[in-house]
Order: sequence, then structure tokens, then C-alpha cells
Amino acid sequence: MPKLLSQEQIDAYERDGFVFPIDVLSHEEAQSHRRELEAWEAQRGALIDFPEKSKSYLLFNWADQLVHHPRILDAVEDVIGPDILVYHSTLFVKEARTPAYVRWHQDSTYFYLEPHLHVTAWVALSDASIAAGCMQALAGSHRWGAFEHDDQPGPMNMIRRGQGISGRFDDAQGQFMPVSAGQMSLHHTDLVHASAGNDTDDRRLGFAISFIPAHVRPVGKVRPSALCVRGRSHGHFVPEARLQVPLSDQARAHHQNALALFRSLQDAGFQAPVEQAA
Repeated sequence: MPKLLSQEQIDAYERDGFVFPIDVLSHEEAQSHRRELEAWEAQRGALIDFPEKSKSYLLFNWADQLVHHPRILDAVEDVIGPDILVYHSTLFVKEARTPAYVRWHQDSTYFYLEPHLHVTAWVALSDASIAAGCMQALAGSHRWGAFEHDDQPGPMNMIRRGQGISGRFDDAQGQFMPVSAGQMSLHHTDLVHASAGNDTDDRRLGFAISFIPAHVRPVGKVRPSALCVRGRSHGHFVPEARLQVPLSDQARAHHQNALALFRSLQDAGFQAPVEQAA
């Protein structure tokens, strides 16, 4: 018996590789998390950027609350089972009236996990309309195999290393996945997806949480870390501890160590065999 999703939503995820919109936060919760983030930005006198955009749940209360939110975890459990780890997270911010974009890509290419069962919960802290540059996806592409990616970093590319698929889907549009503040989408790690710029007067705030079932294993030369948020860990990752005091020296050290492991795995460039999709 599903905990949150309907059977129709579960079927859509399995068929299309994504499902949306899913109501998870109240309006008050979404506004509270956004206010907390923006109060920190105002205090430091600068917008959030890397490294704080990555694995934010090890630094900030708002992010810790989201990765442990029962409705988010219920929906995730409905598609990957009861033993759930957070492998990574990224806060995707498109400022108002900016051409920030994400190239067509598959998340699995740079996460180095087997089997490919990772699901991303993309949680909206502000409205992510089509005009604001919401995600767009190619339905069913999670079943097309792995595509070769290259790196094209740029100031407006929201993926820091610039990974993407060249030459295959340049003219594709896909299905738009708009979500309102407090809603989320779920998408499969092999789904081909992208997003365009923000043409609205509000910033687009999306917290992308990478959840994996605990039996998934990392591949490559580096053993990365992960946080168990429901059920039990199966011991395949360096365990992360839940945030105790936001932005404390201890939290910052833990965050720095976890990010170093994640980046080392990417930098090692594990070369798994790539099956070129037809």
C-alpha cells in the first residue's frame, strides 16, 4: 500500500521516469524555509553559491528539515523502498530575469552509483513555472540507456562542471514540469532532462535532493558519504551525521569533508562502460 503517491503516480514514474506535481509542504513551510535561506544571504551580504549550494542539509536547518520531511520521504519510499539515504543535494537558484540554464543530461553520469535506482526529489521553495525555467524531461528516456556526456562549464550553466549531452537533443523540448512553491517532482537518475532561463520577476528556488535505496553501492576509487534518513544503512557509504547546530564549526567541517569525498569521486573520473543509446 503506497504511503503518499497514488498507484497512478507510481505507474507514471515507472513509465515516464518522472512524476509531478506532488504536494509535500504547506505554503507556510515553503515560505519559512525560503525566509531562513534569504535571511542568511542578507546577513552575509551575498547570494548563496558553492560550496553551500551542495549538501546544504549538512549546514542549514531549512535543508535538514527538508531531507527529513515525512511527506517527502513517504513519496520517495513509494518508489525506492524503506531504507533511504541522501547521497547529495543541490540548491538550484535562477535569479529573476537571468538566462541560467541546465543542458540535457542524465544524473547517473556523474553520480557513480550501481544499480541506477537513485531518485531526485526536486522541491520548490518558489514557483517554478514554465516562464521561470522549470524542468523539462523526455518521457521514457530513463529506459534509453546511457548517453555520452561532455563538460561545457559556463557562467550561466547551473551544473558546475557543465556536464551535458551534445548533439542529440539540441532541438528537443520535452515535457515541462511546472511546480508551485511547496510542491515537488520526482525523477529517475537516467531521465534525460534540462531547463531554460528564468523570465519572471522572482527568483526560482529548487532544492534537488538525491535519494538512494541503501543497497545501492558507489563505484570507483573513492568511497563517498551519505546520510541515512529512513530505515537502515547497508554500510556501503561513509556515514554522515545529522546536523546538530546549523553553521557551527563542527557542521562546516563535516560539510567540507563530505564535499571533498564527493568531488574526489567525480575528479577520479571512474570510467564505467557506456552503452551508447540507439
